[in-house]
Amino acid sequence: MKTRPKPQVPPPTPARQRILLVDDHPFMRAGLGQLIDRQPDLMVCGEAGNPTEAFEQLRRTKPDLVLTDLTMPGRSGLEFIKDLRAAHAGVALLVVSMHDEAVYAERALRAGARGYIMKEAGGENLLAAIRQVLRGEAYVSPRMSARILDALSAGRPRGSHSPIEQLTDREFEVFQLIGQGKSTRDIAAQLHLSPKTVDVHRSHIKEKLALKDATALIRHAVRWVETQHVGG
Repeated sequence: MKTRPKPQVPPPTPARQRILLVDDHPFMRAGLGQLIDRQPDLMVCGEAGNPTEAFEQLRRTKPDLVLTDLTMPGRSGLEFIKDLRAAHAGVALLVVSMHDEAVYAERALRAGARGYIMKEAGGENLLAAIRQVLRGEAYVSPRMSARILDALSAGRPRGSHSPIEQLTDREFEVFQLIGQGKSTRDIAAQLHLSPKTVDVHRSHIKEKLALKDATALIRHAVRWVETQHVGG
């Protein structure tokens, strides 16, 4: 009597890795969601339009990776990265932003992001960056990687490339908000600081950038912010 061959059991389908999208533009989230959900190994598990919503979604959806913009209402992007790293150390974080990586990537990585990619890089590069970060590797563009390696090999200390790089992350955030036309009171409210602390930061920024007075600081900050928008 012949024995019947055992039916072959297909191997289990690997679980798709879960991604939380954090961006204040619904159209951007929709586009990213369509791109990611078409992948056999990736899926969007939640969306958030600001950091507060992001932390609620993190608790509910348990993502493997957070894909976040830097510019959002309610909290600075760098502070959001630091808070997320402190509260959810096991979750990978990839920044996808319109802002020039030469200015922001190193700060984002120091804050706790595992990668930085500009929105103009395109879908294929973004998917490659997502998978690289999910493998536990860091991601920056080849151009940015070369810049970082060049700085390390030359032994150049942080802050020697541009006066802006001399600013601490908090001073950098204050400088950006000054350039957006925010008053000391507005900056204090947005960054949850006292007006006196903001004034101290303004003083340090003027000193580091060799600006003689508040008018020169405002003019310089506004010009800098405008160049960032043109570049983005």
